[in-house]
Amino acid sequence: MAVAGGSREALERLYLAYHRRLARFLLRFTPRYDQVEEIVNDTFLSVWQGAAGFRQASTVSTWIFGIAYRTALKSRRQRRHDETSQPIDEHSPGTVDPTSELETRDWLLRGLEQLPAEQRLTLDLAYRMGYSMEEIAVITDSPIGTVKARMFYAREKLRLSLPALGDSALHALEPQT
Repeated sequence: MAVAGGSREALERLYLAYHRRLARFLLRFTPRYDQVEEIVNDTFLSVWQGAAGFRQASTVSTWIFGIAYRTALKSRRQRRHDETSQPIDEHSPGTVDPTSELETRDWLLRGLEQLPAEQRLTLDLAYRMGYSMEEIAVITDSPIGTVKARMFYAREKLRLSLPALGDSALHALEPQT
């Protein structure tokens, strides 16, 4: 990797290649763009400083996302008691009519919000970002069995909670008598 050799141009190319994907990934940890940018920058500082130690036991992408994940967790711990890190706009309940794409997306997002962070992240890495179980294990620094368990329990919780979310939203839309 040219970055390990101290090439600033290689780091810049890597930054440009991964910035957008990392930003979308990090929005799972905080909805504030300024915090996302800070975590991305901290991630690439770690990449720059640790490039010589990259053992190629995983892909570069997995390595970078693993660094971003740990950096985001550290940032969240540091900001835990900071009131300004709370989401600016909460997801509104909206309507749930799983016939339209937008409403289905909102319905699913509400279901995902009920999952523990580790389970939600595992689903996101697998289904939205296309990582394998082995890559997710490397990114989250978790045993493969833990990743598989998180995936199983997340799917089970969604299977049970999504119908209830749909029913409760439909009842809320019924006219009051």
